Amino acid sequence: MIPVLNVNWQSQPADYSLSERDADVLALIENEDLVVFTFDGLKRRIGLHPETLSRILGRLEAEGIIKKEHEGYRVTPKITELKLQQPTTEPPTTPLIQTYLPSDLMTQQLILQLKGKWFGILRWLGITENRNGITLKWITEDGGIQIAANIQDSALSIEAKFLTSNNLNVALKAAYQLMSLIGKLAINSQSTRHAMARNVGYNGGFYMPA
Repeated sequence: MIPVLNVNWQSQPADYSLSERDADVLALIENEDLVVFTFDGLKRRIGLHPETLSRILGRLEAEGIIKKEHEGYRVTPKITELKLQQPTTEPPTTPLIQTYLPSDLMTQQLILQLKGKWFGILRWLGITENRNGITLKWITEDGGIQIAANIQDSALSIEAKFLTSNNLNVALKAAYQLMSLIGKLAINSQSTRHAMARNVGYNGGFYMPA
């Protein structure tokens, strides 16, 4: 769902030929601080018809504001040239899970394994990177709830944003599905590292110089 947005069109550069609906989509992307996002995820998040959204993204790409890549769309620095005012109404976030990841877990590897994943009722939306860490975002299949997992150093927090549904049970179910996946990936990552360490030790013990 697109929040109510106010775009100061008089302050836009004269060479921009974007509609107010284009600006609404842009403002949502900026408000969510998305660096990379997918068409399918944004479609669910915004609730626009696929053909309408496709035309909007096509215009934004033609203006050089976004760039299509193999993993979706990437926002370019050109978005900062637009004077997009903050939305007057935006659903608040609700904390669901706060915990810590194992200190020896390779978080970058974990992020790569989570990025782009669909599971349970969650569909991949996009990723945010800023001074508050890396945030991975999903949207429920019906577009009613947004789930975000923020990773900052070893701290993990999962929160919900209720868009068209206020069902806390659904949000919690999705959060624990995500937490279960993170747990499995963390265990597999540690097992792999331990196996590599054993192999290095074994081979080192039998190393003979030429």
